[in-house]
Amino acid sequence: MKTEILVIDDNADIRFLICNILEENGYILRSAANYEQAVKEVDSKLPNLAIIDIKLDKGPKDGIDLLKLLMSKDKSLPVIMISGHANVQVAVEAIRIGAYEFVEKPFSSEKLLNYVKRALEISSVKKEKEKVENKLFHSFDLIGENIEILKIKKTIEKLSTTESRILISGQTGTGKELVARKIHKKSSRSEKPFVVFNTALLKEKNYEKQLFGEEYPNGNIDYGVLERANNGTLLLDEVSEIPFDIQSNILRTLIDQKFKRINGIKDVYVNIRIISSSSKNLKTLIQENKFREDLFHRLNVVPIHLPPLQSRTEDIPLLIRYFKKKISEINGVKEAEIDENNDLLYSYDWPGNIRELRNLIERITILSIHEDKKDTKKLLTDILKESPTSLNSSDILSNSMAYPLKEAREKFETNYLVNQLKKNNGNISKTADFIGMERSALHRKLKSLGIKGLN
Repeated sequence: MKTEILVIDDNADIRFLICNILEENGYILRSAANYEQAVKEVDSKLPNLAIIDIKLDKGPKDGIDLLKLLMSKDKSLPVIMISGHANVQVAVEAIRIGAYEFVEKPFSSEKLLNYVKRALEISSVKKEKEKVENKLFHSFDLIGENIEILKIKKTIEKLSTTESRILISGQTGTGKELVARKIHKKSSRSEKPFVVFNTALLKEKNYEKQLFGEEYPNGNIDYGVLERANNGTLLLDEVSEIPFDIQSNILRTLIDQKFKRINGIKDVYVNIRIISSSSKNLKTLIQENKFREDLFHRLNVVPIHLPPLQSRTEDIPLLIRYFKKKISEINGVKEAEIDENNDLLYSYDWPGNIRELRNLIERITILSIHEDKKDTKKLLTDILKESPTSLNSSDILSNSMAYPLKEAREKFETNYLVNQLKKNNGNISKTADFIGMERSALHRKLKSLGIKGLN
C-alpha cells in the first residue's frame, strides 16, 4: 500500500514544488492551501504523514493549530513543520506538541526526502512496537473445552461476516472484553480502531463529552469515543452504568448514525459497530426503570453469555497451562510449577472468575522466583485459603461438628465427591478409579447423596 502525504502551505508554488518532489519518489500526494481545506482533507481520511507550513494566510488559525488537531486525532501521525520565519520558541512548541521535525525554508530536495523517509520509518517502528505490546497484553485467547465456551467460539466465527450489534453478559472477570476483541479482529473492521468506553469509571457530568466530544470558541475540538471509533468497533463496557438521561442520546445516535458535538452546530456522521457488555441483568434494570427497554433491544441483537469459572471447572487445567506459558513469556521468567490437581482449585468459588485465576498464576509465578517461595504447592494453598470463599477439608470438618454423625458424614462425602468429579471433568470411570470404588458403587453413592451431572 502506497504512502499518502498531505502538504499544507498557503504558497501555491511551494505546494507544487513539494508535491512534485515527493510524487517523483513514489508517494501519493494531497494538498491544502489553508486550515479549512486541511480539515476537510483530514476528516475525509488521515494521511500517513503531513507537511505543514507554520504561517497560513486567509484565516485566524495557523499551522500550530492544525498540528494540535492532527495530534488529537492520532498522536502517532508523523508531522513535519516548515517555515520561512522560524524562531526557536515556535520550533520548541511544535516539537512539544508532537511534530517529528521543524525545517526552515529554503530546503533542498534531498533534505526534504531524508526527513520524510526517517519520519515514516520511525512511525512504522512505533506502530510495530504498539502491535507487539497489544499482542502481549490484549490478545489472550479464549481457552476452554466447556460446551458453553465451544458454542461461544462458534458464534464468534459466525459473527465475523456480519455487522450485527452484540450484547455480552457475564460476571466480572469472565472475559467480556476479550470476546469483544476477538469479534473485532475477525471482522472486516479489524484494521480500523477498537475503542473501549468504560462507562463505570466516569462521573455523570462527563458522559456526553466523552461520547460526543466538544467544540470550543477558539475552534479547538475534543473528540469523543464515537468519532475515535469511526469505521471501527466501539465497546460500551458495563453499559448498565450509563445514566438514564444519556441513554436516549445513544439510542438516537444508533438510529440516525449521526450526532452533534457539545456546542457543535453541524452533524457528525459515523459508521460504527457497537458491542456492549454488562455484568448486571439489564432486564431487571428495565423493570426498575434504570435502563431503557428500547435501547436494550437495539443493543441486544446477538446476545452472548459467558459462564462463570465455577461452572466450568473442567477448563481449569487448560487455563493454568495457558496462563503459565503466557505470563512466563511476558515477564521473561521460568514457568511456575503448579499442581493442577489441588482440591482447592475446584472447591474455590472464583468470584473474580478467569481474571482471578490469571492473577493467581501471575502472583505464584512472580513469588516463586524468590528463594523462599519455591514451594508453589504450599503457596497456592495459602493464597486460596486467604479468601473466605475457599473451602478446604479443615473447614468441612469444623463445620460438620454442628451436625449428627450421619448427616456430617454425608456432607463431607458430598463435597469430596463433587470436587473429585470436577477434577475429572465429570468422568465417572476416572473418578471411581481415583477414589478406589467400583463404577457401579460410585453410581449408587452419587444417587443416594443426590449428586447429579455437573454440566
